[in-house]
Amino acid sequence: MDIQIRSESPADIEQIHGVTEQAFANAPHSDHTEQHIVDALRRSEALTISQVAEVDGEVIGHVAISPVSISSGAIGWFGLGPISVLPEFQGQGAGSRLMKSALAELAAMGAAGCVVLGDPGYYGRFGFRVVDGLVFPDVPAEYFQAVSFGGSFPQGDVAYHKAFFSTQG
Repeated sequence: MDIQIRSESPADIEQIHGVTEQAFANAPHSDHTEQHIVDALRRSEALTISQVAEVDGEVIGHVAISPVSISSGAIGWFGLGPISVLPEFQGQGAGSRLMKSALAELAAMGAAGCVVLGDPGYYGRFGFRVVDGLVFPDVPAEYFQAVSFGGSFPQGDVAYHKAFFSTQG
């Protein structure tokens, strides 16, 4: 399977919505608003990176990266997610390719680092780790992880873009 990774184009928006919706349809940890989060980030012009995975011209995956704020005032930090792959393509490398590409683009932009809320077993493969003192309130600490592109990590509470909390279908 030949997976191509590229930046989203306006023609991809409807497919991205569908891919994201399908990817999380049966996810037990989901409130099933991920597709609305991506749409709201796009409307707010807060999608710093929005890449798709494509096979034979069909969008099969998507990754979104948007700015986060940290209570200490640290700048240049971003949040990864949602990341989505159509169920029939999961486990075939598309998610890993999206992750690596998005993180490489973020580092090339001069970002300080990236945070993610998710499975430590999965995200740890890409360099994410729990950082003492870097907190996303009200979630178990082992599920909130960060990767630094400069070697140091800030301290403080992290807040994602308001699009994560204002997702009406």
